Amino acid sequence: MTATLNETLTLLLIEDDAGDAFLVEELLNQAEAPPRITWVRTLQEMKSQLGPHVQCVLVDLSLPDATGLEALEQVLALARDAAVLVLTGLRDAHVGVAAVQAGAQDYLVKQDVDARLLARAIRYAMERKRADLAQRRLVEAQLTAKENARLENGLLPVPLLRTRELRHATRYLPGSQGQRLAGDFLDTVQTADGSIHVVVGDVCGHGPDEAALGVALRIAWRTLVLAGQTGDLLLRTLDTLLRAERRAPEIFTTLCMTTITPDLSRARMRVVGHPPPVLVRDGKVSVVEGAPSGPPLGIFPDARWTVLDVPLGEHWSMMLYTDGLIEAALGGEMLGVDGLVKLVRLHGAIDIDRLIGDVGTLTDDLAAVVVSRGEP
Repeated sequence: MTATLNETLTLLLIEDDAGDAFLVEELLNQAEAPPRITWVRTLQEMKSQLGPHVQCVLVDLSLPDATGLEALEQVLALARDAAVLVLTGLRDAHVGVAAVQAGAQDYLVKQDVDARLLARAIRYAMERKRADLAQRRLVEAQLTAKENARLENGLLPVPLLRTRELRHATRYLPGSQGQRLAGDFLDTVQTADGSIHVVVGDVCGHGPDEAALGVALRIAWRTLVLAGQTGDLLLRTLDTLLRAERRAPEIFTTLCMTTITPDLSRARMRVVGHPPPVLVRDGKVSVVEGAPSGPPLGIFPDARWTVLDVPLGEHWSMMLYTDGLIEAALGGEMLGVDGLVKLVRLHGAIDIDRLIGDVGTLTDDLAAVVVSRGEP
């Protein structure tokens, strides 16, 4: 927003008296760079002329279709980003104070105005408005940051893990688009029987709506697991929740969930339209065979998912991740699942930080869980 009258401004004058409108135009024509002035007689006419190009509004408080503070309040509601000055014949200090309290940047009495005073008032009013807008944006940014923090806390829960026989690591990183919030989510829960349940999921899209949906799905997953549901009933419940909460019918969710037996020797997995987990068993690197075991959530209402029974052995590592990792570029080409397996073999272990360092900038968001048993 320009704040001086030595640059050409766009000004909207709301004044039903032709003589007064002419006087205002004559006064402003004496400025170093006279503003572009659009003159209207009523608030109704103003609605067709107001737009983002209007930087300042001068309004009389005695109009054919509105008077007093009612006229001002309507202007303020419509011209949220423009400086608003009251220019009226009412010489009433109480009205002036009320006008400024209502949101006007200044209150001028027509009989007291000359060219210099009017130009200065407009200049100061625009500076005040610019400060008001900056403060408003700051408050909005602070509120957004607080909301984002709440959503992030929902996406990144504290694992409910009692055993000390497993090493557990998680990573959650935004992609190159710079938004901290996305629909990726993860969780780990150990139930009373000693089984360990892990999920990593990805709601398609980016932003607070997708993040909120990811939080809802993650909390629902944890609740269902703690209630003893770990199979297709759990997935169908999540599918129902997704359909009820998503903002558009094309929104879907992929996920991978696994249940590790209490003796930590086997895992039962469902790979729901999701990239296959990477396994290191006795030094050998592979991906889970048979994945995916079914389609993503939110696409087919009667979907079913095959259970993948995976032997783990005594010493193993397993990584569940979202596609942000395999969609990253390495050497000018997308990494892919095969490239990820090659990197893990090169490293000799699943080192999530080293993998992220190797692929560099992520084009999509990443959520990953690494669970390991035995020697690193």
